[in-house]
Amino acid sequence: MPIPEEVTGDEIDKDVRQELQSLPKTLAEDVARNLVMVARLLDEDPEAAYGYSKVALRLASRVAAVREAGGFAAYANQKYGEALAEFRAARRMTGSVELWPVMADCERGLGRPEKALDMAGAPEVHKLDKAGQVEMRLVAAGARRDMGQLDAAIVTLQSPELASSSVQPWTARLRYAYADALLAAGREREAREWFAKAVESDRDGSTDASDRLAELDGVEFVDALDEHEGDGESPAAEREDEDGEKA
Repeated sequence: MPIPEEVTGDEIDKDVRQELQSLPKTLAEDVARNLVMVARLLDEDPEAAYGYSKVALRLASRVAAVREAGGFAAYANQKYGEALAEFRAARRMTGSVELWPVMADCERGLGRPEKALDMAGAPEVHKLDKAGQVEMRLVAAGARRDMGQLDAAIVTLQSPELASSSVQPWTARLRYAYADALLAAGREREAREWFAKAVESDRDGSTDASDRLAELDGVEFVDALDEHEGDGESPAAEREDEDGEKA
């Protein structure tokens, strides 16, 4: 698969670069460039990211970082069985429990929420850092919902991290999941409160909490293109008329 010339492979994390030092120099550079493409495209073009991950796996399947990247690319494409196999391989190579939550979520994707819950209660969870433990809580709550246990999902998400006023990288997603579970259980007033809290903490737009909040408040969004179709004037032009300057 083609890789832009400006991608050198030096962009990868230093720990991954260190792992690749076990490979011949030219091979390590090729693998690194493919891993950079996986990271760049994972969110915006998961299918392309998957293609680059397969190239990296073909070149260096004995490198844990490559197996992990392959796992995330497969996961992004909802290839949960393949993702789980790659994550397990990476874990065997490193001995790390870091991938435990996403492995449990793969079990959910494979229609095995009971297995995900078993993993949520395993000793490995106690070895996770705070972010990993919150992620595991999110997965466990999702598994409860998969099984139709809405009240249990709500209880699972109730935690010191949820109640804390400090904003951490996981705060918005945790509050959002709690709001969504409340709404699914018919507790709309509480759900609105927590969607609002999710909006407050969502500094990088990782959730659609603002849209969900607007829906609960009865706000309807009109597609600007539809509204101005046929009137010969673009939304930007109208803003220029209203504001006296180009938006």
